[in-house]
Amino acid sequence: MRTVAVIGAGVGGMAAAYDLAKGGAEVVIFEQEDSVGGLAAGFREEGWAWSLEKYYHHWFQSDKEIRSLLTELGMEQNLHFYRPKTVVFHNENFYPLDSPIAALLFPALSLIDKLRFGLTTAYLRYLSSWKPLEKYTAHEWMLRYYGEKVYSTLFEPLLEGKFSHYYQQVTMAWFWARFKARSERLGTYEGGFQAFLDDFACKLKEMGVEFRLRTTVDRVFSLDGKIGIRADGKEVIFDQALATIPPDAMLRLAPDLDHGYSEKLASLHGLGAVVLIVSLKHELSEQGYYWFNLPKSAGFPFLALVEHTNFLPKENYGGEHLVYCGDYLEPNHAYFSLSKEELLERFLPGLKKINKKFEPSWVNRCWLFRTPYAQPIPLLNHSTNIPSLHTSIPGLFYASMSQVYPWDRGTNFAVKLGREAAEVMNSGKIYL
Repeated sequence: MRTVAVIGAGVGGMAAAYDLAKGGAEVVIFEQEDSVGGLAAGFREEGWAWSLEKYYHHWFQSDKEIRSLLTELGMEQNLHFYRPKTVVFHNENFYPLDSPIAALLFPALSLIDKLRFGLTTAYLRYLSSWKPLEKYTAHEWMLRYYGEKVYSTLFEPLLEGKFSHYYQQVTMAWFWARFKARSERLGTYEGGFQAFLDDFACKLKEMGVEFRLRTTVDRVFSLDGKIGIRADGKEVIFDQALATIPPDAMLRLAPDLDHGYSEKLASLHGLGAVVLIVSLKHELSEQGYYWFNLPKSAGFPFLALVEHTNFLPKENYGGEHLVYCGDYLEPNHAYFSLSKEELLERFLPGLKKINKKFEPSWVNRCWLFRTPYAQPIPLLNHSTNIPSLHTSIPGLFYASMSQVYPWDRGTNFAVKLGREAAEVMNSGKIYL
């Protein structure tokens, strides 16, 4: 029987393992954490009926890959969709901007601006190919076609917040994908994302997939036409291996990759994520808003505020009101070294700007999660920089969120990429 190692028990690695096992392989998944899920993993406190994601997650109705997988697994009945409220900050107020009617009522834009906004957005939604947009930056394209007012009011703050000083270099193809693949209704899994991940892991175990949690892989190498995995000081030999890890980690694990492949990995840049989850005694948004888009220029100490319990009932979480304060940042940013208490102190004024009634006494407790690689940065003509699923080492394959371009990182496209990798691996085609 063909033996396959999968490095990383995120959604992409698990989706690949599913199809590899169906293809007759004996699969072992290596994961350094003590649970499955990767960046989609969650945690559950005493008194909670549901788990809570460490980094805010949801699905869109247009997410075909995850919906198809859930149907195959017989778990589609656990998928639920809701329509929470999204707002933007303008002139010290919050305005909904998640529907055509809301856009028409938005006071920051003139009638001509709104017409331009509507026509340009419609064009992007119905444009079938992203390739012509890849040679333009989102900054220059949107400034030209949306106009200065629409761009500077709505899109430039989002780009700058998302990509920091890289924001004027990001390709328009990435922004096109956000219009193309998103819906107003957002979905989740009964019990939370961790419930889905645990249910999926159970299915995989039933198929014979082995999980080695709390196991750190520190070297991948070629040995007599097979792939060696060194983990926690022990070496195991497999016929094939799939790595689903960040580019810099792949470079460290597989130093025998040739110069061309290594160069492509080294060219992939990304930002880390810092998320502070705050439990409150009271609802922060009295209007029931879920997602707040916040410009850094307005003085907020974070990019986005997401009031999770305005998406899902607080009763799922023991009656606690749960709020995410998140940001994408360079890994050397100060937020990566501050304690959760120090970070909360910095974030409290931002909560006060959301609700003037807010007081620090509202805070019950908080949780802090950080990762150095969470948001790939797609630059001009990014498709030419993406490494192949085949690496330069025969039998070793690579699939990470840096390769889902032009789509944005997320569980839906992780599933898509993982299953594509498994298809290539099952086909038996050899890298040349």
